[in-house]
Amino acid sequence: MATYLEFIQQNEERDGVRFSWNVWPSSRLEATRMVVPLACLLTPLKERPDLPPVQYEPVLCGRPTCKAVLNPLCQVDYRAKLWACNFCFQRNQFPPAYTGISEVNQPAELMPQFSTIEYMVQRGAQTPLIFLYVVDTCLEDDDLQALKESLQMSLSLLPPDALVGLITFGRMVQVHELSCEGISKSYVFRGTKDLTAKQIQDMLGLSKPAMPMQQTRPAHPQEHPFISSSRFLQPVHKIDMNLTDLLGELQRDPWPVTQGKRPLRSTGVALSIAVGLLEGTFPNTGARIMLFTGGPPTQGPGMVVGDELKIPIRSWHDIEKDNARFMKKATKHYEMLANRTAANGHCIDIYACALDQTGLLEMKCCTNLTGGHMVMGDSFNTSLFKQTFQRIFSKDFNGDFRMAFGATLEVKTSRELKIAGAIGPCVSMNVKGPCVSENELGVGGTSQWKICGLDPTSTLGIYFEVVNQHNAPIPQGGRGAIQFVTQFQHSSTQRRIRVTTIARNWADAQSQLRHIEAAFDQEAAAVLMARLGVFRAESEEGPDVLRWLDRQLIRLCQKFGQYNKEDPTSFRLSDSFSLYPQFMFHLRRSPFLQVFNNSPDESSYYRHHFARQDLTQSLIMIQPILYSYSFHGPPEPVLLDSSSILADRILLMDTFFQIVIYLGETIAQWRKAGYQDMPEYENFKHLLQAPLDDAQEILQARFPMPRYINTEHGGSQARFLLSKVNPSQTHNNLYAWGQETGAPILTDDVSLQVFMDHLKKLAVSSAT
Repeated sequence: MATYLEFIQQNEERDGVRFSWNVWPSSRLEATRMVVPLACLLTPLKERPDLPPVQYEPVLCGRPTCKAVLNPLCQVDYRAKLWACNFCFQRNQFPPAYTGISEVNQPAELMPQFSTIEYMVQRGAQTPLIFLYVVDTCLEDDDLQALKESLQMSLSLLPPDALVGLITFGRMVQVHELSCEGISKSYVFRGTKDLTAKQIQDMLGLSKPAMPMQQTRPAHPQEHPFISSSRFLQPVHKIDMNLTDLLGELQRDPWPVTQGKRPLRSTGVALSIAVGLLEGTFPNTGARIMLFTGGPPTQGPGMVVGDELKIPIRSWHDIEKDNARFMKKATKHYEMLANRTAANGHCIDIYACALDQTGLLEMKCCTNLTGGHMVMGDSFNTSLFKQTFQRIFSKDFNGDFRMAFGATLEVKTSRELKIAGAIGPCVSMNVKGPCVSENELGVGGTSQWKICGLDPTSTLGIYFEVVNQHNAPIPQGGRGAIQFVTQFQHSSTQRRIRVTTIARNWADAQSQLRHIEAAFDQEAAAVLMARLGVFRAESEEGPDVLRWLDRQLIRLCQKFGQYNKEDPTSFRLSDSFSLYPQFMFHLRRSPFLQVFNNSPDESSYYRHHFARQDLTQSLIMIQPILYSYSFHGPPEPVLLDSSSILADRILLMDTFFQIVIYLGETIAQWRKAGYQDMPEYENFKHLLQAPLDDAQEILQARFPMPRYINTEHGGSQARFLLSKVNPSQTHNNLYAWGQETGAPILTDDVSLQVFMDHLKKLAVSSAT
């Protein structure tokens, strides 16, 4: 029998699923006593080079309330050509195409290794991908120039039949007509007035019925019936030259900006027009609205700050004191746009590059609800933006974009389970059913969600509730099953359906607690609990969320720790729980829950990425990885602790958002003295180079590209490292120990040791 660790990894590789518990407690009561809910991290489009899509459609259960997809867990009667659904137990006849099946001639979906399978849907018209650029022209000249070059570069990466549109905005909003030869023509809108979708479509002349007119004449096979109806969205191969010239000629917003004022930016109206334009022309089609902005919206609906520079943009302090006068109204405007976009299956990306805040806090729902990208940088002229933007158009091993559109995820469960909710880049489709729980966690009250933009790392946390009653035992050897059905538009414009069906054993928590305990996945559990905490932090006070996390941790330790009452020294946790408390320690100090030192925009940015990344990246965000380089051997991972900061070491820290290289005191002095340039110190030169090469490797692969920081002992940017490590030596305890190792950190934060001591004390006390 493989160990549980191997079992967990094999399942993740095959199905893209990680459960908090891999043996499930068989009654509602016992499940609530487990503290960590039964939940999973699902990566619906996990890349699988060995999973070619099958060229037929899935076979569904005939019961209208079930419609589960045929899978390896179904019981099959090959003689009678019947199969029994493993969710509702209905017996179904196989369709005529399956007449030749037998034990030795099975279709792929009945083989155990195809617990995840992808189907191609042949029916339905294929529509091209759509990219609508919404560009802020109130930028500094060099910033605007860099952005124009990036946009021109992106045209060469798009498939030739993709449709492209351009909207530019400053004080006014311009919708550019792209089908004009030799003359640039655009429709100009005032930036202060909000328009309904109907008004926008009337003004742009889109309200004529586009479809029926076109269908009377036979369409050219290459030409899409919609295309001639929209002058604003044209295929790249037709307008490549035109659009490249048009972008090249873009000028800064011509309205003069007086001293001490901000430029007038109508971001809210520009987005509203983009959403209305796509709503009227291409509902329910793969489309991306890409917003490039270099500052906060300062006029019209969705404005975040006035144009007076002496009044700064809102801070956390202002928000707490209810002193952010535009915030509620702006958030409401962007939420309305986000919901409209999600209803149409489109997604919104925000690329915000500026030294000050740009209003991401108010606009975050546009990306969070539609599955779009959020990228934050200092300037469009940095490699951080340029390379991140280029990576959006990266291709997979088949030469297709790593993006999917207009996905819906449906979850089906066996009758002992109900669905409590999901946390991730999704919106509820409000589909009620027998398997939907009353108790909501995250986005609940539904068994289906819409995910408008998906890529191979997009990951949702899905939470379940065991509803089986305590007095109705599940028969020995019984298994619970869950099926995830993801329908999406592939970037090759085909419709596809990916189905993952998994089962786990039930166990009676009173007699088989050891089995349940051994099958606990502490990494997945930490990320799933962290997502719940971050989800709560959006609507609750920070200290309340920390208290809730602490209470859950103490309860978990009381349930699964071994100890004698009132004796903290006797406390032990088994291996499958031993790392969990330290993940919680680092989570409490992370920028997802601590807003001190971060602007509201930064907090929104960090939380956005935390709610959509897969397990490995999420763990790096919670507890960064630290590598140490020395003359004593190859680089090695070391504890994220101040004792690892030594004078003769180089450290490389990966926090997901930043890559920090830190030179110890002695190494920094040697480098200053120029030893690396002397031939006899060749090995020192190699030592300095090694972390740079490793950092480069991480920078190449990650999306969004992390900020790269190279610092040394005493350097101003060393704070990035010092704020993350566990402060085991501080100015308070340094002299007490009389030890020479590590670097003391000036902080009043508690160390992991103190945190664990408190935790043990609370776990063993009978009062809590």
